[in-house]
Amino acid sequence: MRKGVAETEKPGESVRAVDRALEILLAFTATDYELTVGQLLKRVDLSRPTLYRLLYTLEQCGFVVSEGDPQKFRLGPAVGQLAHVWTSSLDLSALAAPPMQRLREQTGETVALFLLQGGDRLCIAELPSPQPLSFKRGIGYRERISVGASGRAILANIGQGDEDRRRYAAERGLDIAQPAEDLDMVKQRGYAVSRDELIQGAVAIAAPFFDRSGQVAGSLGVFGPGARLPAERIKEFGERVMREAAELSRTLGSRTAP
Repeated sequence: MRKGVAETEKPGESVRAVDRALEILLAFTATDYELTVGQLLKRVDLSRPTLYRLLYTLEQCGFVVSEGDPQKFRLGPAVGQLAHVWTSSLDLSALAAPPMQRLREQTGETVALFLLQGGDRLCIAELPSPQPLSFKRGIGYRERISVGASGRAILANIGQGDEDRRRYAAERGLDIAQPAEDLDMVKQRGYAVSRDELIQGAVAIAAPFFDRSGQVAGSLGVFGPGARLPAERIKEFGERVMREAAELSRTLGSRTAP
């Protein structure tokens, strides 16, 4: 602890300052990664002078950076350093391996894990179907979240509703004027379905998973030929995918998981 802080602040005051600083950092999310002072004031229980004082300290330490007029803040490189330490010991694909393996055993189809990256989803893990006729996405496959079941499962769960989704989509150049499925229905049902959408003859069923902050982080999907996936099996697989995606969410510390 720096001498100046120790001399001027009581232990309880120091702890309270840490609580307040963490409250500011946790106000940022994947969808709201830039916030003005006015927006921050609506999210944290702090006075304007206290908020400015803490933002100044956080900026000096590299935990936030600011730019623009009006001034906007976003998380800084110090947060990235901490995130790197955390992710170095936490491999998402390894954490997802048990639910993915269960899904492949239960369905006999290809299972893939997608991570949200801005307006895209990135396949970071895949377990191919053992059957001769099957469909694969491939690790490293990238596609917009506005198309496909694994994309819509993510898009439908961004923010609190349609207004948040539309703002997120507009900022990333996504066309969601006429989605293949109603996004509110996808969110309510818990999973998305596509048939012959990106690959002729293929069916995809995907459900979202959530991170510790409760924000949608990606989707877990099952892919197979339409000949093996009639309507009743799609419903059955949808419920299975939802259960395993919820289990992954709980593993990641999310309280959003049902």
